Amino acid sequence: HRHVLAGLGLIVLHSGHFSKIFKKLMGTSCSLRWRGETDRELIWTIDPTHPISQGIPHPLIIDSQEMYGEFFDIPAPDELVFISSFGGGEVFRSGCTWKRGHGRIFFFSPGDQEYPVYFQPTIRRVIANAVEWAVTSRPERTSPQLSRVYLGEFFPEFDSGGNAIKGTVAR
Repeated sequence: HRHVLAGLGLIVLHSGHFSKIFKKLMGTSCSLRWRGETDRELIWTIDPTHPISQGIPHPLIIDSQEMYGEFFDIPAPDELVFISSFGGGEVFRSGCTWKRGHGRIFFFSPGDQEYPVYFQPTIRRVIANAVEWAVTSRPERTSPQLSRVYLGEFFPEFDSGGNAIKGTVAR
């Protein structure tokens, strides 16, 4: 949790929606509706300008997949990248992003131990795009140094050790 808040990216796949870390970061139960029988999933790109959706066909088709459906108990995503539809008429927010602290989170629903979803090149492309997107450019934090400032000096000069030396008062 603290690592994400400090700037680490997090990619959550499929049933990772029930992981402790995801539920803690979302602040909800993260429950959803699902059906384990084989279904066809169409993944529709909602934001074609988003970095995660670059190079992804519209729709992305998964011939054999279990169904995840709404209601999905998550907070409103910062960005909705993909929505899925299924043969029974169900829809699902299947690609969502959030920012927590300095970290970025992406949830992507396709995948299951029963179906070879992760062997599809387009699914791998989504995951690779998500990894690139989740990297933050937050600079490494350096500890502040103690610096003595003399009374009346608003813009002191500093020596090589970072200590204030006699300066002048801005007038």
